Amino acid sequence: MTDINLSKAVRSNLLSLQSTAASMAKTQERLATGLKVNSALDNPTNFFTAASLNSRAGDMSNLLDSMASGIKTIEAADNGLSSITKTVESMQSTLRQARQDKSFKTQSFTVDTAATGNVSFSGGAVGESAVNVAVGSGSGVQSTVAASADYQAPASANGQISFVYDPNTTAFSGDAVIYQFTVDGAAEAMSIIDSDISAIGDLDTSIDDIDEFVAAFNYGRDTSGSSGYTATTDGTNIIISSDTTGASSTIDVVSADGDADIGGSINHTFGIAAGTGTAGSTTDLSKQVTISNGSATATITLTSANAGSVATARSYIQSQLTAQGVTGVTVGGSGGRIDLAGAANGSNSITVGGADADDVFGVAPTVTAGTFAGTYSVDQLVQSINTNTALTGKLRASNDSGKLRIENLSTEELTVTGVGTDGEIDGTSGTTTIGGNDVRKNLVKQFNDLRDQLDKFADDASFNGINLLRGDKLKLTFNETGTSTIDIQARDADGDATSVDNSTLGITGAVDADFDSDADLDARLSTLSDALGELRSHASSFGSNLSIVQNRQDFTKNMINTLETGAANLTLADTNEEAANLLALQTRQQLSSTALSMASQADQAVLRLF
Repeated sequence: MTDINLSKAVRSNLLSLQSTAASMAKTQERLATGLKVNSALDNPTNFFTAASLNSRAGDMSNLLDSMASGIKTIEAADNGLSSITKTVESMQSTLRQARQDKSFKTQSFTVDTAATGNVSFSGGAVGESAVNVAVGSGSGVQSTVAASADYQAPASANGQISFVYDPNTTAFSGDAVIYQFTVDGAAEAMSIIDSDISAIGDLDTSIDDIDEFVAAFNYGRDTSGSSGYTATTDGTNIIISSDTTGASSTIDVVSADGDADIGGSINHTFGIAAGTGTAGSTTDLSKQVTISNGSATATITLTSANAGSVATARSYIQSQLTAQGVTGVTVGGSGGRIDLAGAANGSNSITVGGADADDVFGVAPTVTAGTFAGTYSVDQLVQSINTNTALTGKLRASNDSGKLRIENLSTEELTVTGVGTDGEIDGTSGTTTIGGNDVRKNLVKQFNDLRDQLDKFADDASFNGINLLRGDKLKLTFNETGTSTIDIQARDADGDATSVDNSTLGITGAVDADFDSDADLDARLSTLSDALGELRSHASSFGSNLSIVQNRQDFTKNMINTLETGAANLTLADTNEEAANLLALQTRQQLSSTALSMASQADQAVLRLF
């Protein structure tokens, strides 16, 4: 390509015009972007400093989003707390309404003037165990049976006596009666003489063991003509038995020669009734008595097994009276006698009988008939019922124009026992019921419904998957390095994480019986008051956290503005200045164009030669 040669003037003007065009392009760029530093080439220091400031401002802008979300989470929890607080206040109103309500059911009863026994209360606030209140006075004459003789215990059919043998180490001394055997005072001589020694067998010159005594007793009895009695041994004791039936007998076995071979005189009454028992029988002979309290009679059979002593006889008779339904009779006595006592208020009379009553109570026991003093007046019954600690606060009695008025202080039915078919209190087993307080019962349901809603408010107070009322933790970061954070969570008085619900607030479900007593209602009101205190504490804590987050949000916004303004100061163009520059450059461009034109015209002067 052939080079084109320009004149100096043209070249100079052309360069000036190119420079002006380049400056105009930069000025137009600054006006278009608003920046005087558009790249690191424009001003490396300002460009990278501004980029750092803008980057930090951008990071803080991202934190603003999480702060805004956190604020809404706290507001959701506060909304839940507000609703829960209103619910607890409604529950308080329900309890106060129940406490003010006194529409307890009542019933009035005529009292039978001949009534005895008790009036009993069960159910309602009293519970399953009945509480008895006597309807009669206790100042009557008590019925008694005082025995006239000691108790005679039954004996076994074979009429045995048993004793420990003390062997005689003294040799025989001639033809003498060594032992004397008597029955009811009649001697039954039992002789053992020298000439009998060889006939007895093992016996040598003395009786020195149990077996030898038994052998000697039976031998001597046979040789002396005594019959009907036999000696045996169980290895420790000597047992003398009657082999036949017959009248009661007393047997004595004594040492005729003065030796204490068998511990002195042994006395025993066999107690064998004529015509009963069999030879060698081991079945106890029994004694039978009857005891009546005026309305029920017990037939009691006493044997040597269950009544061998006066102490065991008393215990067995008492157990049989209870088993056979003869109430109001107490078995006692002193020494060897058995006495009976009736009800303390004299409401029963005791009679005794039976084939063997004489052996148990004596031939002519002293009997005192019971005399009942009569039924309490209505006022006396009212006092007895109202002063019974087991009934206090559970029912209330009053005098309703001569009738006994019972007020059931419960939401459940109260059962009254001791009411006859005619509706009178007569101490019988008849029952009637007094209804419960329906208003308080309905308020129990209302209370439980409100309690259920409390937990539902807590469940629904979540935002973006976080529920501060269920123990969730909200963590917010306040700076771009993560060194400034806050943890927001519901906490108890000890600072431990907790939830806000019925369980942590101590609000338990109610049953009808919980609304029976004003004291129980007051206790629940106290619990709700404590719950409100906890709710206000949580609300205060969340409010404080909300204030911290909002303040931090405002601070972050201001910091972002500061950072962005600082970056702008380093990179933004002055549009007024750049506009003036552009105008100047445009003027310069026009002048350069004119100068270039003039220079070109000078070069064209040569054409005039042609």
